[in-house]
Amino acid sequence: MRLHLLLLLALCGAGPTAAALSFSLRGTWSVRNGNGSLQLPGAVPGCVHSALFQRGLIQDSYYRFNDLNYRWVSLDNWTYSKEFKIPFEISKWQKVNLVLEGVDTVSKVLFNKVTIGETDNMFNRYSFDITNVVRDVNSIELRFRSAVLYAAQQSRAHTRYRVPPDCPPLVQKGECHVNFVRKVMVSQTVGLGPSFPTQGIWKDVRIEAYKYLSPELLHIFPIYSAREWNLEIESTFDVVSSKPVAGQVIIAIPKLQTQQTYNIELQPGKRIVELFLNVSKNITVETWWPHGHGNQTGYNMTVLFELDGGLNIEKSAKVSNFTISKVRGPLKGSKGPQATFKEPLTVLDVGTHHHGILEVTSEDHCLLLQSVVDANMNTLRVWGGGVYEQDEFYELCDELGIMVWQDFMFACALYPTDQGFLDSVRAEVAYQIKRLKSHPSIIIWSGNNENEAALMMNWYHINFTDRPAYIKDYVTLYVKNIRELVLAGDKSRPFITSSPTNGAETVAEGWVSQNPNSNYFGDVHFYDYISDCWNWKVFPKARFASEYGYQSWPSFSTLEKVSSTEDWSFNSKFSLHRQHHADGNKQMLHQAGLHFKLPQSTDPLRTFKDTIYLTQVMQAQCVKTETEFYLRSRSEIVDQQGHTMGALYWQLNDIWQAPSWASLEYGGKWKMLHYFAQNFFAPLLPVGFENENIFYIYGVSDLHSDYTMTLTVRVHTWSSLEPVCSRVTEHFVMKAGEAVCLYEEPVSELLRRCGNCTRESCVVSFYLSADHELLSPTNYHFLSSLKEAMGLCKAQITVSTGHGGGQGAVTSAVAPFVWLERFSDNGFLMTEKTRHHILLPLEPTTQE
Repeated sequence: MRLHLLLLLALCGAGPTAAALSFSLRGTWSVRNGNGSLQLPGAVPGCVHSALFQRGLIQDSYYRFNDLNYRWVSLDNWTYSKEFKIPFEISKWQKVNLVLEGVDTVSKVLFNKVTIGETDNMFNRYSFDITNVVRDVNSIELRFRSAVLYAAQQSRAHTRYRVPPDCPPLVQKGECHVNFVRKVMVSQTVGLGPSFPTQGIWKDVRIEAYKYLSPELLHIFPIYSAREWNLEIESTFDVVSSKPVAGQVIIAIPKLQTQQTYNIELQPGKRIVELFLNVSKNITVETWWPHGHGNQTGYNMTVLFELDGGLNIEKSAKVSNFTISKVRGPLKGSKGPQATFKEPLTVLDVGTHHHGILEVTSEDHCLLLQSVVDANMNTLRVWGGGVYEQDEFYELCDELGIMVWQDFMFACALYPTDQGFLDSVRAEVAYQIKRLKSHPSIIIWSGNNENEAALMMNWYHINFTDRPAYIKDYVTLYVKNIRELVLAGDKSRPFITSSPTNGAETVAEGWVSQNPNSNYFGDVHFYDYISDCWNWKVFPKARFASEYGYQSWPSFSTLEKVSSTEDWSFNSKFSLHRQHHADGNKQMLHQAGLHFKLPQSTDPLRTFKDTIYLTQVMQAQCVKTETEFYLRSRSEIVDQQGHTMGALYWQLNDIWQAPSWASLEYGGKWKMLHYFAQNFFAPLLPVGFENENIFYIYGVSDLHSDYTMTLTVRVHTWSSLEPVCSRVTEHFVMKAGEAVCLYEEPVSELLRRCGNCTRESCVVSFYLSADHELLSPTNYHFLSSLKEAMGLCKAQITVSTGHGGGQGAVTSAVAPFVWLERFSDNGFLMTEKTRHHILLPLEPTTQE
């Protein structure tokens, strides 16, 4: 299906206008619990847990076992209240609204002791008419209900049949019936973090007053023809005047030398104004490109309404030119179609998954997303168990060129479809589409995470005779409601019902497939913690690997802040408590033990630190091996499988200090995996692997142009910094956007040629270069497990500052997985005595 050119509007906020005034109520509110025994000030935006912590009534919620100790907070019913004076004369305004951008979650809203509405969905925006109750001095009160108790009540009321899962596995230490409340799932269960079902006002709350009309929404729809680009601009107004309001609209994009003027007349009531702006194709419009493929060009645009009575409403926007296609054509040699996007050249989608955190700063968003592009990623999936991110997050993705796979917030569960629930979901989805569709970074909408797989692969042990009822609910929610709203609200992007899913094949099977995780169609999720992750043959040769990963522990410096000395062992009560994945700690040690000697120091703390380090080594090496398999499968079909056009590992960021699949620790520190991602997501990469005792090197290019280059292959013994042999290939042309075999040699011949090496005594490294310049990262291939390596000794590594401020690390021996705190590169194989261009920490470092 060919999608239209996107000329997308990113609202930057309204300018001053005589038609409306806005007054924010953010700041300090009063917070009290259900029986009034606790009353304290609390910040808005914010939540009860933060208010209690700020007053010293609770410790850090993440410290040791406080996720269990503070369960009482979520089970109470809290009230937020505030008294305030309106800073303008109310009588001069015809309509006044109370706007709540984000309420977490179930509450009754009172204004001057009059109930004006209720909330039951933290993902929705609420607006209540307070014209008849507002005064100069006012009181506002939000009376919250425990989301935990509310969900249980809703579940009990659903008597026709159970909607699983009732409760999460015990190891997750989560809450029950979370699928019955529209609240961030990861704060209640799923196993990725602590269960803290917060209450509070988590976004802005304000008073808006209007004369004559209120400008509610401004959206844009792109339309493409062979001769010109057209922008369909849709503005929504609430005309409160008793008479029509007339005037003109001036739309301008100065840099594109484009301006048009329109006459309008707005009748009383809710009105929609649709206008078209034509941008001639004779005018050069630069393209918005994903990170690594070009510039993220945007054009400033203004929409000025000049209306009767001297009313002026101006909105500024940024428009971007971005074309995306979802390729669905047949694929030669395979029974399944292609699974990729085209923008307008084919881009390999590489990246990871993001979990939203409610209380974050602008600095947090910048740090997170800069870490994404610094690791050469171009795609981020906003996962359905978290939150729809804040506007600033998507604006940064636009600026940085990060393509966003946007889930709707449904994950790892089945959901009810009673009318009240559907009404709440429809309001949520319609609002989020309108809010987010203006961002060029968003490339696809997805209905849910893993719910098709959960249903059809019977994760919840549903009786076969009952399955049709659950399938009907599934289709009702994701197809007849969410999909319908997406198709009506955003014609510019594709929508998939779930992930994993089989795309067109799933549609043909009635929107649920017998095997949603098929290698032949759509995308796959793959986890295997038992098989040897160094064996690439265990991985699926899929169309698109949208979720895969391995766990590791965060660094000791991160854990130290939320633990005490008795917690510092791998088998401590704390370590077991912090692990929310069944057998996760054992699986990490099992996987590490396949190729490494497990730490056995007589010092328990040293053993703990070394074990943490080894889990990060294991995770990085496993994800590297799996990712490189997907990357080199880009251009080939084997047994009707392959042509892998995307690799998104699980997961990007942590939401607390605990073992997880993340490559960024809580607070943003890079694990070894994230350093590895800088290399395996590089636009040009050599990938080495073995098959039937033959060593192969593939070249993987995500570049736009062909390059003439050479491949250098070196072999070192573990006992020497001097290579025992080196080979440089003849010049060849590396084609843009391809993965091809560049080198093959029987391992026995390689070992013989290199001075009678053995698998245990030698290691291979290789890189691509052109005109003696390094083009690719240096990659490596281990010929044996490192626990069997011969000649590998304990290297002494020091860091020094040379003349002119240059930095370098110096080693006494070949060293794998070198870790130097606070350096710009880590986890590398050091085969040369000195490694330059490493960022020094604040204090001198010596690392073994």
